[in-house]
Amino acid sequence: MSEQQQFDVVVIGAGPAGYHAAIRAAQLGLKTACIDAALGKDGQPALGGTCLRVGCIPSKALLDSSRQFWNMHHIFDQHGISFSNEKIDVGTMVGRKDKIVKQFTGGIAQLFKANKITTFYGFGQLQPGNVVVVKQHDGSTVELKGTNVIIAAGSDSIELPFAKFGEHIVDNVGALDFTEVPKRLGVIGAGVIGLELGSVWNRLGSQVTILEGLPNFLAAADGEVAKVAAREFKKQNLDIRLGCKVSNTEVKKDGVHVSYTDDKGATQELVVDKLLVAVGRRAATKNLLADGTGVKVNERGQIEVDEHCHTGVDGVWAVGDCVRGPMLAHKGFEEGIAVAELIAGLPGHVNFDTIPWVIYTEPEIAWVGKTEEQLKAEGIPYKAGSFPFAAVGRAVAMAEPAGFVKVLAHAETDTVLGMHLVGANVSELVHEGVLTMEFKGSADDLARICHAHPSLSEAVHDAAMAVHKRAIHKAN
Repeated sequence: MSEQQQFDVVVIGAGPAGYHAAIRAAQLGLKTACIDAALGKDGQPALGGTCLRVGCIPSKALLDSSRQFWNMHHIFDQHGISFSNEKIDVGTMVGRKDKIVKQFTGGIAQLFKANKITTFYGFGQLQPGNVVVVKQHDGSTVELKGTNVIIAAGSDSIELPFAKFGEHIVDNVGALDFTEVPKRLGVIGAGVIGLELGSVWNRLGSQVTILEGLPNFLAAADGEVAKVAAREFKKQNLDIRLGCKVSNTEVKKDGVHVSYTDDKGATQELVVDKLLVAVGRRAATKNLLADGTGVKVNERGQIEVDEHCHTGVDGVWAVGDCVRGPMLAHKGFEEGIAVAELIAGLPGHVNFDTIPWVIYTEPEIAWVGKTEEQLKAEGIPYKAGSFPFAAVGRAVAMAEPAGFVKVLAHAETDTVLGMHLVGANVSELVHEGVLTMEFKGSADDLARICHAHPSLSEAVHDAAMAVHKRAIHKAN
């Protein structure tokens, strides 16, 4: 082992939380090192974590490609555009995705270089005394000493004991790299990953069946939003079966046989060519901590931290998917930056109440803050205003009139408590709600802001006006 190297900050993991922490720490003048073990498809180190390599970015690339193909069959004819002999080259589509991934992972490496961050490629393990031992990919070992250590180890796909990953049963990584469109695709889990990747292959012609264990569709979302989304997915021939408990899988010559109990308690079998297991993710903390560090891990494998992402061990912090809170890249971004600023003596902070959620299906689904169901359960008095995209000129001109925007405000103070959207490009529109809530704004504030016409944002404007029954473009 080489001589111990000293740093102000050592970051374990270069995913969204880790690379943000490392770059912000370096910007603040702290001598920073970042450790990452991931390799790209070419076998070379690839920074950026699950998000850049096999998550957020590549899935959006495939979603966009598949959407173009879907639109050729279902929307372009409304514009007077027709095609003949159209086809999808899956290899080209996946190659485009890989090119985008390489561009962004390489971009992180360039940012590290520009900010003078020392990068180590390998597996880092925290030892007592803020020491991190790194077993590098070349077999050598280095020892780093950090005045502060930020653990940003990320998360891994959950593998079911009766559905081991392989050629026919895959997680999100495998579903991003199919070499052809499977005739029949089964998906276990109707969450973000299941819906997004199910949508990709459904648009390209696969017969997609999604088995969801819960009795309610998108239970975390607003009930009306979930209902509208389910209706649109049904129109797209996505077969979503609720209340289905999968008990076994078996790979045979004719495909993967999936045994499950349906919502009526009857035993069923589904046969598919590929099976995507999308039942969630778990913190990637295995072998991360040596004995005696003092860092605690809960029963879910998450590192225990306080509201400032501190572990309780002097100089040791943890951020992103390996700690409590939503497993969202942008939540990790903010935690990484906040911790770097706290280390530098600045007031780093993350507001969990204004973290937006987005599902990039068609239509998109997004929300921030409380749902109506939550407000009712908590006994909070509120008023609701909603507005449909079908009454928005821009949405109709785009041939994407499905969905609506809902604004929830406190009945007494008018403070915005939540915004819930389903429709075209709502991943962008939800930030009107985020910004309003962050500045403690009211529905009236949002209603009095001038919105461009024609634009999709007018649905937000009219929904805010509808809270007080003064929407212009619909009956109140």
